[in-house]
Amino acid sequence: MTMIRQVADERHNAVESHAEAAALFHGLADPTRLMILAHLRTGEHKVKELTEHLGLAQSTVSAHLSCLRDCGLVTSRAQGRASMFSLANPRLLMDLLCDANHYIGISDDHELDTHDFTEVHGSDTSCEGAKR
Repeated sequence: MTMIRQVADERHNAVESHAEAAALFHGLADPTRLMILAHLRTGEHKVKELTEHLGLAQSTVSAHLSCLRDCGLVTSRAQGRASMFSLANPRLLMDLLCDANHYIGISDDHELDTHDFTEVHGSDTSCEGAKR
């Protein structure tokens, strides 16, 4: 193997080793996807429920859920003709989002949500609630 080829292979391997992290951060890089993730912290939802709760078009929610599933942030399971979506790893995601809030200087009381999920679903989605 030539030295040039070896360097090219090493660079390719280095890029591939960061692909999963890049996919994760791509999934988190859109405010609408963050709203969907915040809502899924309250539990499983169908696309229809998410569209009603978030006031988004079905096609928008479906496209974002597809991206989130491809990034490994959400999972889905069939329930009749519908799919139920949930967070793939709620605890780790909540820790990551809380750490991101700290990194950018937002307090634990701040939510990236569009409304009070505790009022709608009766569950605490704050960073403090996740640490309990």
